[in-house]
Amino acid sequence: MSASAAVMAAVEGGIIGDGRTGANLALGVGLIGVAVGLAALGRARGRIGFGDARSGAMWAVVAGIAGTVLGVLHAATTSGGPGTGNGLVGAIAAVPLGIGAVLLGRRTLARSRRADPTTARPQV
Repeated sequence: MSASAAVMAAVEGGIIGDGRTGANLALGVGLIGVAVGLAALGRARGRIGFGDARSGAMWAVVAGIAGTVLGVLHAATTSGGPGTGNGLVGAIAAVPLGIGAVLLGRRTLARSRRADPTTARPQV
């Protein structure tokens, strides 16, 4: 099975369960992205003393994009409307959650770039 076929089958819920599996996967990835983004933002503000804010922000962006793409794919391939048990509402809810993770990651990257003295322009 190719990678694209596996992703499409997982989004449709055909591999491991009912039609809500793809939506739950998208929601979980988006929620993880938001949690990582919030932790990275806390690191950039100096409230949490462990880890690197930039790498956490990059992971938040990646998880947010993945959650958004999975949510859009599931919403596009689901049959039936809301309330049919196919996970359409979950897929629709996963899209803003993923976008929120991307925005948190971008904000953290911008904040950590300003706070990092090595990225500043050299004085000439």
